[in-house]
Amino acid sequence: MIQVDLEQERKEILKRYRKLLRTAKPMLKPGDAKVIKQAFNVANEAHKEMRRKSGEPYIYHPLEVALVCVEEIGLGTTSIVSALLHDVVEDTDLELEDIEREFGSKVAKIIDGLTKISGVFEYGSSQQAENFRKMLLTLSDDVRVILIKLADRLNNMRTLESMPRHKQLKIASETMYLYAPLAHRLGLYAIKSELEDLYLKYTDSETYNYIVHKVTESRISRNKFIKSFVQPIEEELIGQGFEFTIKGRPKSVYSIYNKMKKQNIPFEEVYDLFAIRIIINSKLEEEKADCWQVYSIVTDFYRPNPDRLRDWISTPRANGYESLHTTVMSNTGQWVEVQIRTVRMDEIAERGYAAHWKYKEIEAAQSRSASGLDEWITQVRSLLESNDGSAIEFMDDFRGNLFHDEVFVFTPKGDLKVLPFGATALDFAFEIHTEVGAKCIGAKVNQRLVPINHKLKNGDQVEILTSNKQKPTEDWLNSVVTSRAKAKIKDALKEEKKSTMMDGKEIVQRKLRQMKMDFNSEVVEQLRAYFETKTPNEFYYKVGKGIIDPTSIKSFKDFKEQKKQKGKITNDKVRDESTFTKEIKNIKGPDHDQLLIGEDMDVVDYILARCCNPIPGDDVFGFVTINEGIKIHRTSCPNALELLSNHGNRVIKARWTSQQEIAFLAGLRIVGTDRVGLINDVTKVISSELKVNMRSITVDSDSGIFEGTIKLYVHSTQHLEKLMSNLSKVEGIIKVTRFD
Repeated sequence: MIQVDLEQERKEILKRYRKLLRTAKPMLKPGDAKVIKQAFNVANEAHKEMRRKSGEPYIYHPLEVALVCVEEIGLGTTSIVSALLHDVVEDTDLELEDIEREFGSKVAKIIDGLTKISGVFEYGSSQQAENFRKMLLTLSDDVRVILIKLADRLNNMRTLESMPRHKQLKIASETMYLYAPLAHRLGLYAIKSELEDLYLKYTDSETYNYIVHKVTESRISRNKFIKSFVQPIEEELIGQGFEFTIKGRPKSVYSIYNKMKKQNIPFEEVYDLFAIRIIINSKLEEEKADCWQVYSIVTDFYRPNPDRLRDWISTPRANGYESLHTTVMSNTGQWVEVQIRTVRMDEIAERGYAAHWKYKEIEAAQSRSASGLDEWITQVRSLLESNDGSAIEFMDDFRGNLFHDEVFVFTPKGDLKVLPFGATALDFAFEIHTEVGAKCIGAKVNQRLVPINHKLKNGDQVEILTSNKQKPTEDWLNSVVTSRAKAKIKDALKEEKKSTMMDGKEIVQRKLRQMKMDFNSEVVEQLRAYFETKTPNEFYYKVGKGIIDPTSIKSFKDFKEQKKQKGKITNDKVRDESTFTKEIKNIKGPDHDQLLIGEDMDVVDYILARCCNPIPGDDVFGFVTINEGIKIHRTSCPNALELLSNHGNRVIKARWTSQQEIAFLAGLRIVGTDRVGLINDVTKVISSELKVNMRSITVDSDSGIFEGTIKLYVHSTQHLEKLMSNLSKVEGIIKVTRFD
């Protein structure tokens, strides 16, 4: 039992509380400190018996969340009070009515938005997705709900160390799937970067530590380079009378990792490891001219890359971001990104939506920057109102709306419309008006006739062509990316779809009656999975449309009969982690709570997922499917993010047994300089040196460069790494990488 010094803890709690008050002081109005103290006392009393997984007093968490709200997002008293009380209703006997009576309706509404839903969830829905939908319902009224939720998530990620491995994976994946894009969309770049870095730290610690080590290693030479690079710029800025600060900021660990992965290059080849940021003090009406003046100074000393100029001052991003980015060539032959912005722009870039409130009284800034965010919140509201599918479907639509890049296009009269990257002429039509979208037959882009699915580019001028005979079809959903267009098309299809679904449902009920099977939600869910449809309604619709032949429902019954005869743990019902763990303990004894791959085949129905081909030594988890038993995925699998974040309750712990050696299929990609006998040397290493069976080899040689892919059977990651090491020693081989 760990001895706890209660007096020491009490002092630490007070120390943290005082730090919060000190940080918030500049923005407090008379009487605010009293309300914060009252909220702290209520939270401290409510959580006094509770401890976090790390063993620390629980009150540390609400105090840290409130501090993030003030220090990193720039929120005020209402948010501090809500952050301090955000877990009180969920974890203690206090009711929402008590909060409203003590702290008012605003705080109560925010806390209601933050309080998780409890109760039973339909098959195929994810509790997290439901919670998120509820939280977003309050977004339309008060954006602070989301901002506090992000602060809460950031603190959870910072303290993830004390959680068990499978929980780390679930929480980190959910964060990456949803909260990091959301922070980006609200302009909270510092928080977004930290969430991404922490995701990498807990899902791929080896890569994370490697990049951190490399970045630290190059710090001295990097600082020296930055100093000599900015010196002439600083002198000229001072000479021209600018008030400014210059920062050299290294790229985040995750963005370096992303670049290495996307371009398939080692750390040494990532050239833009940092960006130079020039922040100038400028009057609002002179901001634009001043930024271009600084751009002119920078490009007098260093040659710019014309393809890498990004002007988000003339047309700010939809999340309010304003900045001028250019990439210039340094005297040492290295490309350097330079960001030019004002103090106001920098605060908005760092603190996102919250910073807009500070500049609310400056009308010009508000209309230019916050309007994009206000429009986005309006879009979220309409998405919530029109969505009547499952929570997971809603999540997919919502994530699609957290776009990172935008295109700026114009109406025939020259009005600017901002759309997500990849938007089509049909998206543009719905952006103008629902009626225009519903009757769209094509468009003229820069006077040239194009189809409705034509992707728009920056600067395009678009004129929509309509016809009264036109009406939306199912295919249209593949031609749009904005949630507004998707929602409107779905609305139009809804009525027609409803009657088709009702027909399909009747057919299914009739068929099940004939086969003497019950019609209930469990059977319907199994049918949905068996016929590989996303929702029960989609299954009914396909039956009603004749896409799924009603007679094929009999094959489902035969399939169920076969499963029953297997006599193993099957998944005729979607079970969660705890149910599964109980069954394993019943069969294998009380000390077993995880799946041992390679050992438990006789008691548990499991298969290795084809999407990532895991092999012994890989970090893995099990996923309870509906009809195929348990699937084993690598934690770095392309589908892991979605499975771990949306269906966390169906994820189970799994590890490899050190038992007998089994052969697993793996893929290698080899790049090198072509020479006579190279393939012979490669196959010799594979077959004779390590006694590995090769399944296939494909080779392509072009202009002296050799590229090959090899599929082979190995016993473990160590086995594969040894083989890769030996192959990279073959003369002419430049790079050997594994692929899924």
